[in-house]
Amino acid sequence: MRNVQWNPWHGCHKCSPGCLHCYVYYLDSKRNIDTNTITKSKTNFYLPIKRNKNGEFKIKSNSEVAICLTSDFFLEEADAWREEVWEIIKLRSDITFLIPTKRIERFSSCIPNDWEEGYSNVIIAVTCENQEKVQERLPLFLNCKIKHRFIFASPLLEDIDLSCYLSTGKIEKVSVSGESYENARICEFSWVEHIYRTCKQYKVKFDFHQTGSNFVKNDKTYKINHFLEYEQAKKAMLYLENKK
Repeated sequence: MRNVQWNPWHGCHKCSPGCLHCYVYYLDSKRNIDTNTITKSKTNFYLPIKRNKNGEFKIKSNSEVAICLTSDFFLEEADAWREEVWEIIKLRSDITFLIPTKRIERFSSCIPNDWEEGYSNVIIAVTCENQEKVQERLPLFLNCKIKHRFIFASPLLEDIDLSCYLSTGKIEKVSVSGESYENARICEFSWVEHIYRTCKQYKVKFDFHQTGSNFVKNDKTYKINHFLEYEQAKKAMLYLENKK
């Protein structure tokens, strides 16, 4: 499956402990961009329906498209644009759209009229970086009409317990990562392993996709180059899967 990023708008507002050292703010600061200013993309708003010179969609069938990785899909400032994005999502029923959010409380007021129990090609992923946000967001998440649900424990800031939510059978996957770039807070391997074991207990897919810049294992802190965080996370995944 091909993985593609689609950012129909850019910019966000910090709303959670996980936002403290947000990578979008960090990268925008390097380009003198004000992240708090929400702007509609001039070049990529229609990305999923752009065609090549042969008239074929540039994004191929069976791709997975992650939406708003430099924003939040349910931002209030995007209310005027979201309906058109939903139309694009419906048109490209041959690809899967992944929508991560910290604003699940706005979900029910932001879905299209024909949503019903959810679109089959849409995954909603709620971010929970600590136990407080787990308990705040996941009950709302489980009560929403959604066909495919993921949890993003990202950036993971402490040990969290997902047992009562995974036991419902409504969560398909949990993906974990640490925090990156300057001032990154630690991510402890024991926290990752706890989530892995909980997922295994309830037969939920698990992915550790990024270690973060400061990764702790066996009381030792490893400073990891950003470009190696994904590779090191894969190695940690292999360790978990082979550990008896």
